[in-house]
This record gives sequence, structure tokens and C-alpha cells, in this order.
Amino acid sequence: MKILRIKAIAKKELIQIRRDPLSLAMAFLMPVLLLVIFGYAITLDVNKLSTIVYDADRSSMSRELAAELTASGYFEIVRSAEDPREIDAWLDAGKSRVALWIPVDFAKHVRAGEVAQLQVLVDGSDSNTATIALGYLSALLDIYTQRIGNRSARLLIEPRIRVWYNPELKSRNFIIPGLIAVIMMVIAALLTSLTFAREWERGTMEQLIATPVQAPELVLGKLIPYFLIGFIDMVISVVMAVVLFEVPLKGNVLILALISSVFLFGALGLGIVISIITKSQLVASQVSMVATFLPAFLLSGFMFAISNMPVALQFVSRIIPARYFVTVLKGIFLKGNSIKILAADAIFLLFFAMIVFAVANKKFKKKMV
Repeated sequence: MKILRIKAIAKKELIQIRRDPLSLAMAFLMPVLLLVIFGYAITLDVNKLSTIVYDADRSSMSRELAAELTASGYFEIVRSAEDPREIDAWLDAGKSRVALWIPVDFAKHVRAGEVAQLQVLVDGSDSNTATIALGYLSALLDIYTQRIGNRSARLLIEPRIRVWYNPELKSRNFIIPGLIAVIMMVIAALLTSLTFAREWERGTMEQLIATPVQAPELVLGKLIPYFLIGFIDMVISVVMAVVLFEVPLKGNVLILALISSVFLFGALGLGIVISIITKSQLVASQVSMVATFLPAFLLSGFMFAISNMPVALQFVSRIIPARYFVTVLKGIFLKGNSIKILAADAIFLLFFAMIVFAVANKKFKKKMV
């Protein structure tokens, strides 16, 4: 390979990019838009669950319990029912997600030290929200019971819980790093998926084939400009995560830059392979979206735990590069992991980059088909 030829191809590609300002603008704006939209839209935090309360006891203690729910911030009482039949109507209409039925003599049983029963109904059409709501409600009732109970009673077990890496349990802190990996996988492959296909459609590939430029030189020359764009997109995404979404960045920035570069090289190489094989900009863009977005979103561990997937899908996830980059980003952002801990994931990303580069060179033939 000759550096001069690579520089010439890279310069040609930069001129081509500069002549298409709309595509260049989209290359920088798309990651920003996707990060903002998905960053604010995707959240596992549950707050202000609409709640209907039927208080048959009408005592100061039952009103205090209802006030505790509102004060927690997790529940919002949208209706104080006068008739228990209202509960079914509000749950059926979706006006309420949680219903609390406080029976008669609730306060009497509590003051007598007897078991006081409460009926809780939760809309299970969204199982995740229902599970979280029941957890919140159970914890609040435990705290309320301890507060109004016998304060002189000694606890035999006193748990002291500490949450590491994400002490506030904000879902945004682990969603945003994974989201960066998914977005960069899609953007990188999409950027380069049009490179070779564009040459074939415009009829300029014949001129490139007639030159002494070799396949590795052509692939690298076309990849370098988009690598620079992708790296700038990565920097913008990291800055947005830290400044806009306030995700803590505890790890080494140089390690992040190094592993991100390896990941980008592999993702861009995948786009070039797709472009070489399809020879059509429309088909290449569609294939790159399907081949990157769905696997990265569903099988990378970004949203769904890989350990909970069927064994067959767990095996498939091992060949998804976004899976390893998600692990790297979460480790650097939240845990401050060193390169020693991230070495296995980084090595896989390096092998993936080498493989797609080799495949691109093998698939590109300097001849008219």
C-alpha cells in the first residue's frame, strides 16, 4: 500500500462530502437528534403514577396514609372515590394505573396492634410499570408501618444498603451510554454504506478501476474521512451525555477515545462491506439499517438483559459488536474501569474491525461485472 494513493482517495472523498452539504449536516445532526429524542423518551423511572383511592375508613390515619403516597412523588392521587365501583371504571378507562381500597376499621385494627388489610389493584397491561409500582408501594407501606408502630421495638436485623456505580438509581445513567453505542453503530455503518454504491451508480467506478489504486488503498481512503466524522460525532455524543443528561464520566477519556476508535473502524468497515456487495445506495442504506439498528438495539444488552434471553439469542449476541461497546461505555462512564478490565471487549472489537476490513478487500474486485 502507498500512503500517497490513500491520501488521494481520502481527498477525493472529502471533496465529494463537501459538495453534499445536506448529507454532511445530517451526519452531524442525526446523532444529536437521536440522542435527544431517545435520551428523553426512553426511561425506566416511574413517577407520579395516577392513583385512585377509596377510603371507606375515613379516619385521620387513613388520610395520613393517602398523604404519604402523594408525598413520596411516586404516586399521584387523581381521584378520591365515593363508591368502590368507580375503581373498575377508572382502571378500565386507563385514567388510573393504581387503585387503593382502605377498608372500614383500618385505623381501629392498626391501633389495636392487629393486622390491617389493604386492597391494592394495579393495571398489569404494562408489566414493568406494574412491578415497579408494587415495589414502591410495598416499601412505602413498610416505612409507614414502622413509623406508626412501636418505636421501642428493636430490630433483629438492620440492613444497611449501598448502591454502587449508580447510587441514585437513575435509569438515564445506564441508558445513555448504551444509547451512544447503538446510535454510533447505526450512523457509522450508514455513512459508509453509500460510498462504493455511489461510485457504481454514478459510473465513476470505471475510472477508479482503471487507476493503479489497490483494494486496501481504496477502502482505507474512503474510510478515513468518515472515520473523522464519526469520531467528531462520538465526541459530541459524550459531551451531550455529560453536560445535557448529567451522566457521570468516571473513567479515563483516553481509554474511551482508543476503544471508540477501534469500534468506529469496525462499524465503518461493515458499512463499506454492505456498499460493495449491494452496489445500490437505496438497498445499501436499507440493509445497513436492518443489520445494525435491530441487533444493536435488541441484542446488545442496551435495553434487555442478555442473561434473560433464550440461549440461542445469547449465542447470536456474541457476534454483535455493539454488545461489547455497550459494556465498555457503561464500564467507563459509571464504574471507571481500567483497560485491564475492558481488555476482552476491546480485543473482540479489534478482531471485528480486522475481519470486516479483510472481507471488504476480498469482496472488492477491480473489474467490471
